[in-house]
Amino acid sequence: MAKKLLFTFFVTLSLVIGTASAQFSRPISIGAGAGGTFALTDLSNDGAKFAFYGEADYLITPFLSVGLHGEKGKLKGSGYNSEFENSYYAANVNGKVRIGQFLGNSENYSYYTLQTNMLSRVISNIYVGAGVGALKNRIKHQLDPAYTSSIVDRSGEIADDRFGVHFVIPLSIGVDIPFGRTLYGPQWAINVNYQHTLTTNDNLDGIINSNKDQYGFVSLGLKYALFNRK
Repeated sequence: MAKKLLFTFFVTLSLVIGTASAQFSRPISIGAGAGGTFALTDLSNDGAKFAFYGEADYLITPFLSVGLHGEKGKLKGSGYNSEFENSYYAANVNGKVRIGQFLGNSENYSYYTLQTNMLSRVISNIYVGAGVGALKNRIKHQLDPAYTSSIVDRSGEIADDRFGVHFVIPLSIGVDIPFGRTLYGPQWAINVNYQHTLTTNDNLDGIINSNKDQYGFVSLGLKYALFNRK
């Protein structure tokens, strides 16, 4: 029984690899979406908050892309009789590589997308990405005097610059699910993404301490491909 299951697994994997399908055959895509953020800061996360984004990608190959991403959202935390809210703006330049980049595929991606199955399309478009960017704070906080004193006593500080811009490093993992077949391949895709953003100055909450602040962003979006690849 175990041998049969193992054989079935490898046959299925071979079929998936053999029919990998690109997200898009077109060279440019635009997208937008929304989701929830959660803060990883000195004060505990205070539930998921809303954020939305817009982006544009240039596909070097149908599985390898570079792009621009803009984001607007909120982060909120509380604890020690204190709280903060950050209505932030963020933007980054990023690159993504999809599993299909490492599989054997025909150069005629448009032909491939007409014959492949949905499972192959999904697996081929699982990706990881990384980028560099900037985040602009708009922090409001209400801090208990005793908590403020404890921060200062531990060599921390309360940030004077609550509206500053600082450097961030976004890391992402997700999947594009293409749909809408045409002679040039799919033109639409549903995007499911998790982005984890690292900061460099520990100031998402207005409290500068020993640990660098971070935040996560889970989103659902829609992408549309433009133009035809020559």
